[in-house]
Amino acid sequence: MPLGKRAIAEFFGTFWLVFGGCGAAVLAAGFPQFGIGFAGVALAFGLTVLTMAFAIGHVSGCHLNPAVTLGLVVGKRFAASEMLHYVIAQVLGAIAGAGVLYVIASGAPAFDVHAGFASNGYGAHSPGGYSLLAGFVAEVVLTAFFLMVIMGSTDRRAPKGFAPIAIGLCLTLIHLVCIPVTNTSVNPARSTGPAIFVGGWALSQLWMFWVAPLIGGALGGAIYGSLFSEAPEPTVRAQMTKTEIAALEPTV
Repeated sequence: MPLGKRAIAEFFGTFWLVFGGCGAAVLAAGFPQFGIGFAGVALAFGLTVLTMAFAIGHVSGCHLNPAVTLGLVVGKRFAASEMLHYVIAQVLGAIAGAGVLYVIASGAPAFDVHAGFASNGYGAHSPGGYSLLAGFVAEVVLTAFFLMVIMGSTDRRAPKGFAPIAIGLCLTLIHLVCIPVTNTSVNPARSTGPAIFVGGWALSQLWMFWVAPLIGGALGGAIYGSLFSEAPEPTVRAQMTKTEIAALEPTV
């Protein structure tokens, strides 16, 4: 599949993740009697990844996340030369998804984008008042384990066809743990989209939601790649493309 088409798939996939996940938080979580709450938002994020993994996993791999793309590069599952194309598409998709959500949410007279708009934050802007250190550690650890689940469930030795379910449920679990801490990022693109519309504090704290997930993604990719991956068998390697082989080779 040409790189351009794969990048377009990443754009639409990340659009869906932000629109669906953040949309659940902004539009459906706040009703006192009927709102979906933290658990519903967590499930919404998991469902966006699960559905898109089935829709575009065979096209682009369905990364939808710069930290995932970096982790797969570190874990020798993705070519470093293609990383920038994926990251740009993911960030643009996240901004577009947040933009459409903003238009819809603005239709309610009580809507105030500065109230949060599903942005990630720490300290005074953490849902539970958690500190920068607490948020940083949570984002690193949870992103690292997310990468391990992604790489393990997509390993050729794993049961076939179940990876989207495992990955979607993993993201749901991550949100169940981390929404009170940072509103859950584990994805720099997801954090960037809403932050652009909120501005102010959301943009000033955005750095952490790039740095921590990228560290966690690289860490998770390195752990799985070094401890649990195996070299492809000669017959499998002979069927691989040059790009796939390059992604498996150690980088200098």
